[in-house]
Amino acid sequence: MNTPNSDDADNPWKLALESSGEGVWDWNMGTGEQIHSVSAEEMLGYQAGELNQNYKAFISRVHPDDVAPLNIAFAAYMAGTVPYFAVDVRLRCKDGSWKWILSSGSVVSRDAHGKPLRMIGTLTDITKRKLAETELRDLNQLLGDNSRLLQTTLTSISQGIIVFDPDTRVRKFNPRVCELLDLPESYLATRPTLGELNTFQIARNDFGPGAHLVDERARSYVLAGGQGTSPRHYLRVTQDGRTLEVKTQTLATGGMVRTFADVTDYMQAKAALQDNEQRWKLALESTGDGVWDWNIQSGEEFFSKRLLEMYGFSESELRNRPDELDSRTHPDDVAQMQHDRQAHFDGLTPTYNNEHRIRCKNGNWKWVLARGMLISRDAQGQPLRMIGTHTDITERKTSEVLIWHQAHFDHLTGLPNRNMLRDRLEQEINKNQRDSQPLALLFIDLDHFKEVNDTFGHDSGDLLLVQAARRIKACLRDSDTVARMGGDEFTVILSDITDKAHMEHILQGILQSLAEMFQLGHEQVYVSASIGITLYPTDATVIEDLFKNADQALYVAKGAGRNRFSFFTAILHEAAQTRVRLANDLRSALAGAQFRVVFQPIIELATGAVHKAEALIRWQHPTRGLVSPADFIPIAEASGLIVDIGEWVFQQAAQQVRQWRAAIHPEFQISVNKSPVQFHHCGKLNAPWVDQLNAMGLPGTSIAVEITEGLLLDSSESVDQQLLELRDAGIGVSLDDFGTGYSSLSYLQKFDIDFIKIDQSFVRHLIPGSTDLALCKAIIVMAHELGIKVIAEGVETAQQRDLLAAAGCDYAQGYLFARPMSATDFDAFIAAQ
Repeated sequence: MNTPNSDDADNPWKLALESSGEGVWDWNMGTGEQIHSVSAEEMLGYQAGELNQNYKAFISRVHPDDVAPLNIAFAAYMAGTVPYFAVDVRLRCKDGSWKWILSSGSVVSRDAHGKPLRMIGTLTDITKRKLAETELRDLNQLLGDNSRLLQTTLTSISQGIIVFDPDTRVRKFNPRVCELLDLPESYLATRPTLGELNTFQIARNDFGPGAHLVDERARSYVLAGGQGTSPRHYLRVTQDGRTLEVKTQTLATGGMVRTFADVTDYMQAKAALQDNEQRWKLALESTGDGVWDWNIQSGEEFFSKRLLEMYGFSESELRNRPDELDSRTHPDDVAQMQHDRQAHFDGLTPTYNNEHRIRCKNGNWKWVLARGMLISRDAQGQPLRMIGTHTDITERKTSEVLIWHQAHFDHLTGLPNRNMLRDRLEQEINKNQRDSQPLALLFIDLDHFKEVNDTFGHDSGDLLLVQAARRIKACLRDSDTVARMGGDEFTVILSDITDKAHMEHILQGILQSLAEMFQLGHEQVYVSASIGITLYPTDATVIEDLFKNADQALYVAKGAGRNRFSFFTAILHEAAQTRVRLANDLRSALAGAQFRVVFQPIIELATGAVHKAEALIRWQHPTRGLVSPADFIPIAEASGLIVDIGEWVFQQAAQQVRQWRAAIHPEFQISVNKSPVQFHHCGKLNAPWVDQLNAMGLPGTSIAVEITEGLLLDSSESVDQQLLELRDAGIGVSLDDFGTGYSSLSYLQKFDIDFIKIDQSFVRHLIPGSTDLALCKAIIVMAHELGIKVIAEGVETAQQRDLLAAAGCDYAQGYLFARPMSATDFDAFIAAQ
């Protein structure tokens, strides 16, 4: 905007400000482009068009000490805590000098979401005023210290100065004050008192109709001959129309200094800039929104053409009265609209802002953001006139509804999510406190869902979740709530529980419904569910505690075999606390040398030879005593501590097998259990076991790795690669707990397995003619056909040993032969053979 053009004719606000002598800036907040008027460029010593036309260039000219105040003022305006943006800053001129500038402006355009798009403002040169303030500070430091220096300062300073003694008599003055107040030096030289000076000015009619004090308190003080309390700061308008800023400061010596600064130019610019009516009307016209201008006393209101078009009306169809739009406001929004409007009238808010719905001509509802500001009041402070805009925010409101729904409902099943569940649960708890009706919180987890997801794909898994959600909902009442917590977990709130028998009927219905066949496209699958239940307020009164209780009950239901429900009890709570304490203690157990490794012999049934053993870990807790691996291994796996613990067990086994290969048999082999968690962390912290064995001079055949079918079920490319590396290194792979997992035969075909271990659940009841014996024989025959050797676990009787040997089983281990023992006891066991 270097020269006025035809575009400026459509923006009278710019032209008005330009004609006032102020520099005008126009900032496109989206692109960063910022253009300046000719006056703004000349103010900084530039020719028209020389300034870089962008916001970054403008900021680069701001004095470093003033950047922070500028940012604070801008943030305050954008936050709505001040009605306009205004800040004093120093700008670097073309010649390198600094000039004090008052930068003021306001947003004149926003998008549909209320984001600011454009600001227009002015630059006012306030260098003289700032220099005068600096001079006054210097003067106050000098007063009373050096008479000669004081007189030199008074003569050269640009402000008018009068220094009074403690008895208010003129002590010093400078020629400038005589010019500003049109006072003869000869009169001030007589050293009149402050009261005499006021009387002299009154006698000269200095305070008649043509000259007055802006501050009425100051005017009364002067006209009263100096009686009363003297105002310390006020503005005085002289007879020739100039504005003087008058400041009074008490000196440490008991005297007083009064300064007079000519701020005429500054005040004129400020008055033009803060003219509310001009500022609002012209700024609003440039926004593109619907504009309204309301004469509150007469009730007349001007509606712009754009505003009428927003609601589908022509200029002649809607009367210009505020009740026309108020009557079309949605009934649910009227009270808040009136409240916000009155809050602005009462001065509680700097602007009027309200979002409400208005019925259009075609009957549709349109969301609008109404913004406005009072631009005049009467002498009693009553509102007279208000100007503002209507902005169509229907699209934003629609998006907000969608966002709210997405934040509170599961996108797959349409059920409430965790956020909405918590809200519903809070409502039910509040209702319970009023009606004393208990409620139940259910955690439902689908059993074997992961197998469905992995086998048939995520699309089938999603379809299963949708159908499961419908089945659960069909088992409930309309007053109950079912939510999806994520994955295959659902939560149910059963309200108004009258009797436990009815609740158990609902639980059985959910289990039965979820156990029925699911049709997933062309596939038919079966799953089941485990349910944990806690009661409010019997079990807990805090939401987080209810969640914990239901989760603990679910943990028990799954551990008891799935496809069942479990109620929370105090015993479950104690068990959960024990698990937490064990998890905490487990973190220091390895460093505290609380673990030890024991070895259980593996007997070759054909010869009775002992060339193999299984390494097992034991935890000797300092206060709890011996802790079962069944209690701490799951905790170690869940926390990831199994990685370090398993590594330590392997190293103990490797050191021991080197000794027993030298002392017992050169092909002695120790089996080491390796958790799926270790496979997924393998190579991240420790060297591969193959490399560690090589470093110890041991062949791969000295170690066998025992894995579970769960690892093969959840295998990945990384796991497959590690199993191949074990095979290539000669390390045997033993499949533990064979027959208790899923799809075992397919894994035997896919992976190179050296040993399978018949689970002790098949061996425990082994007798002639039993089904267990038939299963064991079938396993042995199948394994041998695939080139796999068989180890039977849990052998406790001679009959079990003999039946297994007759069936062709290769190895056995169990209490019949020996319990797990220390390495020293193992040596004694071998010596006794």
